[in-house]
Amino acid sequence: MSESSYVFRVSGRLSERAADAVVDFGELEVAAAPPETIIYCHVTDEERLHRLLSLFRVLGLDVVSMHQVP
Repeated sequence: MSESSYVFRVSGRLSERAADAVVDFGELEVAAAPPETIIYCHVTDEERLHRLLSLFRVLGLDVVSMHQVP
């Protein structure tokens, strides 16, 4: 897998704890777009993508959509 960019939409606003954890993951941008939150991410390999999705699950985030973007 070559480096790709993804846009994730999650339900609601991120709590402070969730926002800190997502930002600490590195190379992510978070934008509020009520009633959702948009997370932009560069993914260098499939393992990183799976780690990010696992982080969302651990944080209890409801992923509404995930799209690979150019």
